[in-house]
Amino acid sequence: MNHRLEMLRDERNLLRKDVAKYIGVVESVYSEWENNKLSIPTKRILQLANFFEVNIDYMLGISNVRINLKSSNDIDINIVSSRIKEIRKFLKCTMRDLADMFNTSSSAISNYENSKYLILGPFLVELCVKSNYSIDWVLGRTDDKFLK
Repeated sequence: MNHRLEMLRDERNLLRKDVAKYIGVVESVYSEWENNKLSIPTKRILQLANFFEVNIDYMLGISNVRINLKSSNDIDINIVSSRIKEIRKFLKCTMRDLADMFNTSSSAISNYENSKYLILGPFLVELCVKSNYSIDWVLGRTDDKFLK
């Protein structure tokens, strides 16, 4: 999934340690993201996309459409929460149905939808892949809802 991270880094002639330093993680963690051995936390997904100035959907290999995109915004958990709820309704799922998709609890989904916790990166990716919604839209980086 994260082959594009390496490609984007190579385009800028950067070493893993350079990107890791910018993001504020140790090189070994960044390396595990590139090698798809460790899931990327949601906040780090946004940081990486802003660093590489691309859409998240492209960066994570969900879309082949590359859009130059950089936001100066941090994640607004209220926007994310309302958009997760919108996607759940679009999928015609209950919180229980969505929880079952992620192998988690209904209370976890409720916490995401009620702005108590930021959705985990792997759940966010899976939700967007299943629904065809853009991760960039969910995180408030674009007004384009659907993957391109």
